[in-house]
Amino acid sequence: MVLTQKELTLIKDLKGQEQLCIDKYTKHAECAHDPQLKQLFTRIAQVEQGHLNTLTQMENGGNPPAGGSKASTIPTFTAYHTQNETAEKKQDCYLCSDLLTTEKHASGLYNTCVFEFGQSDLRKALNHIQTEEQEHGEMIYKYMKANHMYS
Repeated sequence: MVLTQKELTLIKDLKGQEQLCIDKYTKHAECAHDPQLKQLFTRIAQVEQGHLNTLTQMENGGNPPAGGSKASTIPTFTAYHTQNETAEKKQDCYLCSDLLTTEKHASGLYNTCVFEFGQSDLRKALNHIQTEEQEHGEMIYKYMKANHMYS
């Protein structure tokens, strides 16, 4: 499949965003206090690596898998942090807020790109990744809600 110069440029931008997501999730997992949060960040980093692999495949002229991977299961979180403000809770809240903002940006970037690609199979693949980015945001939101970090 032949991509336009604009599509190649957009893929390059998306790959940069995915690498940033992988790096942030990996580093934030190391800094998180709650074991559930560490596990969540590690899990999402692996999905982000899959996104990067899909984009690399597209960039190299390959067809991405139809529909991508199976939809993510949103985990159920138990409260690790109390309603009291502690240094650990503030740290974990900061990490979540940072990554939630990152997911909002990534989802918006994918939204734009879906409309810029001409081939239907590529648009579907990008839309699937966008849906997964939104699911990541939902997971972070649910974690924050369960841990009294989101009002």
